[in-house]
Amino acid sequence: MDLQDYLSHMRRGDPIEGGGELHQLMRGLSEETMRLVFLLNAAYHTQAEVRDLISRIIGKPVDATVRIFPPFYTNCGKNLSFGKRVFVNMGCHFQDQGGISIGSGAIIGNDVSFTTLNHDLDPAKRSTAYPAPIVVEEDVWIGSSVTILPGVTIGRGAVVGAGSVVTKDVAPYTIVAGVPAKYVRTIRPGEEDTRPKSHRGR
Repeated sequence: MDLQDYLSHMRRGDPIEGGGELHQLMRGLSEETMRLVFLLNAAYHTQAEVRDLISRIIGKPVDATVRIFPPFYTNCGKNLSFGKRVFVNMGCHFQDQGGISIGSGAIIGNDVSFTTLNHDLDPAKRSTAYPAPIVVEEDVWIGSSVTILPGVTIGRGAVVGAGSVVTKDVAPYTIVAGVPAKYVRTIRPGEEDTRPKSHRGR
């Protein structure tokens, strides 16, 4: 079994049985990825160098308009993609085995966690994992310390408040916040920002 077989399996959402061939391949990918992640996080790099290292981690080019501030964490990398003009702040975790797609213009605050694997509830089968993708559409803003669970799509232009836990899809151009994240209000594209200046940009 090769990488493409593995990725196809994950994208179908088929389970990965603990100790099986897929599980062993997943562990091998993690070891390779962690070596590159350590190189990325162990020293200062220019943004061009950061993009080059992340391109090696994810196995595809990262656009020159993308800015990522280390430390940056992933334990797979090969099922992760970034659009253009994406900004990722420090300390974000991308558990991308099930697939993570970050759309163009997305802004991701520090310490955000993307999780695409669940485990079986039966203790006897707990090592079996179930992948489900996370999709972040264009122009999304995710606040600091947000956790996004497997299978979630965050619609275009949406905002996720800091510290939220996102357990279900977020509609386009809406604000959600809380644990679990709930609807706050709808965003009207082009509307004036009426918050005090001290609260803008947060």
